Formats: sequence, structure tokens, C-alpha cells
Amino acid sequence: MSSDWGVLLEQVECKLAETGRDSRRLFHGRGRCFPGLEQVCVDSFFPALLVTFFEACDGEEVLCQALWQLVEARGYQGVAVQRRYLRGAPVRWHCGQPVAAPVARRGDLQFPLTFERQNVGYFLDIEPGRRWLEAQIRARAGRENLKLLNLFAFTCAFSVIARAAAELEVVNIDVNRGVLNRGRDNHIANQLPLAGIHFLQLDALRQFNRFDRRGPFQLAVVDPPTWQKGRFDINLHYEKLLRLLPGCLAGEADLLVVMNSPRHGEAHFRSLIEGADSRFEIVERLPQSPDFPDRDPDAALKMLHVRFRQ
Repeated sequence: MSSDWGVLLEQVECKLAETGRDSRRLFHGRGRCFPGLEQVCVDSFFPALLVTFFEACDGEEVLCQALWQLVEARGYQGVAVQRRYLRGAPVRWHCGQPVAAPVARRGDLQFPLTFERQNVGYFLDIEPGRRWLEAQIRARAGRENLKLLNLFAFTCAFSVIARAAAELEVVNIDVNRGVLNRGRDNHIANQLPLAGIHFLQLDALRQFNRFDRRGPFQLAVVDPPTWQKGRFDINLHYEKLLRLLPGCLAGEADLLVVMNSPRHGEAHFRSLIEGADSRFEIVERLPQSPDFPDRDPDAALKMLHVRFRQ
């Protein structure tokens, strides 16, 4: 794959002019809005810039040098490159100096990242969902026994943002102990109290009865992987999980239900939710982050606000 980097550099330069220290995507090729650049993304994790190539491109070094020229004067320390097309998706520092402890920044909050892995530990595209959760929690501030269920919690960014917004109980569920430990570290890094924040290594579907009695939950985030070997397949398991959920929800609850699969459109997703339980009402689809333009809205990340009423 070969590319003319002009359009990409223009996009990055424009966003840098309006970007503070908060982490964001500076160029999103995966949405297929920029012909010839579909396999490249550029993320700002100040003072690190991360370039991701999903396929081999001619001129990768040229692009990195051009990006470094744009960002060095703005205080960035180095440009890292992740090549998803290579085994293990290795990250190498190509320009400047390696950032020893990269972080994602969101206002006053920071999330330590791990550049040694394919997923660095913080997903930028779901920011509208994080803002939605903040608004939901602040609207309920002061209520007793406020509880959030965070399924497929990964590094628990939703939990951090929830606890930063108000005092509440959060139950984080993930089958991977390693990411839950990183989630705990994320709370500690932001000096947030751990009282009432739970990190349970459980299979969200198969071990539902291990956490359902920790409710009832007035809020829930359901953000599963599209496919996880031996664990979860959205084609087989998503509707089953949604059918179980009412068993642990409060009489009135609001859910953020997410599907990150370009092969499943919004209409399919809505029918899956509505078919799982007649008490689910889809309030709205949250708007996409403007940093993640997509030629096909059905292929983009789908974040639905779902209301549950007994």
C-alpha cells in the first residue's frame, strides 16, 4: 500500500492547533473517509504521538519524520509506531525519545498506558459514552445506594470516571485479572477512593449468578468484544446476556449498550436489544466522536442509551 501523506498531515496539523493536553485521535483512516489512507491512524497521548499501521505502507518512515516535525515544537517527546500487520503488533519509537510512562489524559484524570500490547489500555472512540455516563451519574448525585455495573470492564476507565463524578458503588466485571489489576491501578493513579469499587474476575455471561445479587443496579455499561476466543461471540451470546440483565437491574435503570462490529448495522443491533426483553426502550444512539468520522454509520461504533422499566 502506498500513500500521499498530504491529507493526513493537514488533518493532524489542524487538530494540533486546537488540541490541549487531552488525548484524542488526530487522524482516523479506518472510517474510510480518506481514500488511500484507510489503514493508518494517529493518536495523541501527549507527550507521545502514536501512529498505527494496519497494513504495510510505502513511506512509513517519511510519514513519521513529517509528523515529528509537526509535533516536536509543541512539546511532544517522541513518535511511536505500532504495526498491526506484524505478529504481536510491536511498537517501536521512530523519532525523538521514548516516553517512559505514557498516559491517556482526560481533563484532570490520567490513565497509564501499555505500549507493549496491541490495545494500549484506553479507547478514544468511546468518549461520547464516557460523557453520557458522567451526565447520568451527576443527575443522580446524592441518591443513596447508587450502583453501576460495568461489564467487560477492561482497564475500568468507566469506573474511574464514575467515581470521579460522584460517590457510588461500582462492580467491574472482566474475565482477565491482568486488566482488572490495571483498572485498580487507574483508580489509585487518580487518587480515587477504592471503597465500594469492586474488581471481579468473572465471565459476564457464564458466571452471571456470581454478581447479579450485588445489585440492583441503576446504571450499567455493556461493552463486549466482538469476539473473544472461547468466551464471547456477539452473534451467539449478546442477546443471551441482555436477557439475563433485567434480573440484576433496579426497577428503573439506564444502560449504555455498545456494539463495536462493522458487520452489524444499527437496525440489527436495535432488534437484538428489543428482542431480548420488551422492557428495554432504546432512547437514542449517542453521536459519534467527531474524531472518528466514518463513511458508513452502520459500520461505526454503535453506542445506544437503553432505558429499562419494570
